[in-house]
Amino acid sequence: MKATRLAIPDVIRLEPRVLGDDRGVFFESFNHRLFRELTGLDRQFVQDNHSVSARGVLRGLHYQLPPNPQGKLVRVARGEIFDVAVDIRRGSPTFGRWVGETLSAENHAQLWVPEGFAHGFLALTEGAEVLYKTTDFYAPASERCIIWDDPEIGIVWPSSATPRLSPKDALGMRL
Repeated sequence: MKATRLAIPDVIRLEPRVLGDDRGVFFESFNHRLFRELTGLDRQFVQDNHSVSARGVLRGLHYQLPPNPQGKLVRVARGEIFDVAVDIRRGSPTFGRWVGETLSAENHAQLWVPEGFAHGFLALTEGAEVLYKTTDFYAPASERCIIWDDPEIGIVWPSSATPRLSPKDALGMRL
C-alpha cells in the first residue's frame, strides 16, 4: 500500500497493492497494522457505511461536532466520484481550504478524511457505490452540513451542472 499526504497533509490518499490476472483482481482494502504504519494514525473504526448515488448527486459537505467527530476512510466499490475534504478546524493553518481526489472502482484509491474536516462527494458515474469506515457512530444531534458551493471555500467541482442534492444538503450553511 502507498500513502500520499495531500496539499492539506492530514488528508491522505491510500493506494492498495492490487493483484490481478485473467480471473480478476484482489486487494486488501483495509489492514489496521499497515494503516497505522503508513499514516502514523491508530484509529478504531466503529461503523461502515455504503452509499449508492446516481450521476450528478452531491452528498455533503457533512461533519459531526464534538463529542462525536468522525474520521472517514472512503473508497469506491463501483463507478467514480470526486471526493472532497474541507479543513474546518478553527486555528488550523489550512482552515477553510479543501482538497479533492477522484476515487473509483478502477483506481482502488481511498481517502482518509480526519476528524475536524467536512466531507462530501459528487457522483461522476451512474450508480456510484461509496463505502466508508467511520471512527465514531452517526450522531444526528452532532451532524452539520456546509453548503456545497460556499464561495469562501471555493471548491472546483468537475462538473458545471447544478448537482442533485438532498433537501438537508440544499439547506447547508456557509463556513
